[in-house]
Amino acid sequence: MPNIPNRPQGRPKNVSGAGSGLYKRGSGVNTGGPVGRQDGYAGRKSSGVSRAGVRAGGGAGTLVILALVVYFLLKSCGGSSLLGAVTGGSQAQSSYDAFSAAQAVTSGQTVSGGTGGSAASVGGGSASLSSLLGGFSGGSTVSTGWDRSANVGKLDSSVASGARAKRTQIVGQGADVVTIMIYMCGTDLESKSGMATADLQEIAAATIPDNLNILVYTGGCKSWRNNIMSNSVNQIYKVESGGLRCLVQDDGKDSLVKPATLTRFIKFCAQNYPANRFDLIFWDHGGGSISGYGYDEKNASLGSMGLSGIDSALKNAGVSFDFIGFDACLMATLETGLMLEPYADYLIASEETEPGIGWYYTNWVTALGKNTSMATLDLGKQIVDDFVAACNQRCAGQKTTLSVVDLAELKTTVPTALKKFAGATSAQISGSDYKTVSDARAGTREFAASSKIDQVDLVHLATKLGTPEGEQLAQALLGAVKYNKTSSSITNAYGISIYFPYQRTGKVSSAVAAYQAIGMDSDYTRCIQEFAGLTGGGQSVSGASGSPLDSLFGAASGGVSSELDISSLLGAFLGGGEYGRSLDVDAAAQTIADNQFDGTALVWTNDGSQTTLRLSEEQWSLVHELELNVFYDDGEGYIDLGLDNVFSFTDDGALIGDYDGTWLAIDSQVIPYYYVDSIYTEDSFSITGRVPVLLNGERAELLIVFDTENPDGYIAGARTVYLDGQTDTVAKEMTELQEGDTLDLVCDYYSYDGDYQNSYLFGEQLTYKEGMKISNVTINKEAAVATYLFRDIYNQEYWTTPMN
Repeated sequence: MPNIPNRPQGRPKNVSGAGSGLYKRGSGVNTGGPVGRQDGYAGRKSSGVSRAGVRAGGGAGTLVILALVVYFLLKSCGGSSLLGAVTGGSQAQSSYDAFSAAQAVTSGQTVSGGTGGSAASVGGGSASLSSLLGGFSGGSTVSTGWDRSANVGKLDSSVASGARAKRTQIVGQGADVVTIMIYMCGTDLESKSGMATADLQEIAAATIPDNLNILVYTGGCKSWRNNIMSNSVNQIYKVESGGLRCLVQDDGKDSLVKPATLTRFIKFCAQNYPANRFDLIFWDHGGGSISGYGYDEKNASLGSMGLSGIDSALKNAGVSFDFIGFDACLMATLETGLMLEPYADYLIASEETEPGIGWYYTNWVTALGKNTSMATLDLGKQIVDDFVAACNQRCAGQKTTLSVVDLAELKTTVPTALKKFAGATSAQISGSDYKTVSDARAGTREFAASSKIDQVDLVHLATKLGTPEGEQLAQALLGAVKYNKTSSSITNAYGISIYFPYQRTGKVSSAVAAYQAIGMDSDYTRCIQEFAGLTGGGQSVSGASGSPLDSLFGAASGGVSSELDISSLLGAFLGGGEYGRSLDVDAAAQTIADNQFDGTALVWTNDGSQTTLRLSEEQWSLVHELELNVFYDDGEGYIDLGLDNVFSFTDDGALIGDYDGTWLAIDSQVIPYYYVDSIYTEDSFSITGRVPVLLNGERAELLIVFDTENPDGYIAGARTVYLDGQTDTVAKEMTELQEGDTLDLVCDYYSYDGDYQNSYLFGEQLTYKEGMKISNVTINKEAAVATYLFRDIYNQEYWTTPMN
């Protein structure tokens, strides 16, 4: 494969032959909603045109005439929807990714469309492709290498001036007594995969002396995968070298997401096993700043324990901790750290979802047992190193992060810097510079991207904005992160994330409530409210259909609106919501008017040899993402085959619209596939996508990874998927698939009117084995309907008309 900077390309295609299994089977699966696009492409879907109407309507010529009539009628009424014709296509060229194309042009490299291309230019002139593709080349699904010096693998033992002294005082000479409390909500991680049992075995395999107490609270699991723990009541165990000893046989049936349950456990440990060093580890799912910790499968209706609940539990327990750790996903957030500061000296947690194997306990527990006076930073470093090393060995391709944060320093240096950063960013948003903030947010390292929880690396966001206030905040955060490490499959994860709405701005009200409960800075709260207000406002006035199903019938996306129309629509939107109230409507309307993506420009033209789509540089700068979206007509409706990051351009910068009639498959069985994100460095790349399945009969998603060492792709693992509303936390990735596991692919099915019907089993059942082949295969091109999905700076979506 060519070196990324020199021969830019997107997801590499390996076309291996004909595909099979393009059919739905059974009577539908109880998935609780679509498994691909969770909104069923209907979040902002217009009424559309029925396929039956198109079939009866004559043809493209009739549609063009109808389009013009409808367009002028709608424009005269203040609307902005346009119906367009469906154009044909021819054989597609190889694809390459826009980011690398831009990078190569700006560095003077030759840019190819995969085969035989030449240096790209815009409109035959000398404008760089990086300008043309600037919007989506840095979009939220595409990340470059580290934007600033990576802080991985570097232990920082310095202490910022003014930071409080550590509350935990280490005696030294091995005379310290340590009590580690592990709050283990076993949940489906244990009942399905035995992950809790595996970690308990790792701990028991360590050498544990008398002055090291390891106490475990167990519960929240319907079926433990061992013959020790109770499936009916909560219990407390002491882990000793070689085994476990039960201390409390029956601690009732309270949910582990209740703060009072946590408080009771902490008090028990402190009273019965006093120590001068206390540590607390939360074991389970994590959801980050908004949803917090824990999913108790025996009490699913209670949701999770939010940060305010953790705060309450720790306050009532009255114990000061050396470190508080989360062997759970997504909890290395600024909000978590500031909330925990009154109760602990250090936070150890992950910005990203954790691989299912979680922390590796044996080595660091043994090291602490040998020297209970081990410095906390040295202990934290070993926890991080062991975790990342184990994940790299057993969970190749999965993104791994873990960091150690000095909470005393965080509290001293970051709040003031955050306030200034929030104020400066708000000024940009409320002024005329929303696009700069949106571009920065879209290009920032995002965690649990497919779950759309809107958590991003705060150092990276501050760096992307490029303001003095952003740099001051980044420096404060980097100082507080004392140790950080990641796998090679992720970049720009500096150790602390934050909630910043973009993917799902409707969640901002939940964030505001959570922030108020934990006393988060009001300036930052106002900043994200204003950004969400303008983002939602930009969507509300776009006139876009927000659905590919409309485009399948010849309906193009909305066009531009007048400033008067925008002001009127925006006033109604902002007046009816609880965010963005501080925005000046007229100023916001002017900002949107100056930065409108014109969906009516998504028109294919054919010069007799090639179908292309051309946009101006200004319009390309408003595009954050571009993906191929393919549906398959089975004669009764549409099977959604998914979204993929394959696209190519002509030498002068036009998007090529010739679909090649191939789609991804596992061992020639076509799969529903949804692109998640890409990472490119100077000499490597990693692209991740997900495939909805029933894994041994249970809802899950396969993770497919294409990287430098495996450009044709491989199955990296799987993760559990929950029904909507079951939990807001995010499941750990499963460690690995086992030989003989059954895989039933699951697809979404839509009527010809564009309505989601159900999700069905798709094609033949697969049996997992090592080395299953990932490749593109040919499908019936006549039945495939391919469009391109564009996302603009407001995260609004537009689809082209079909390419075939």
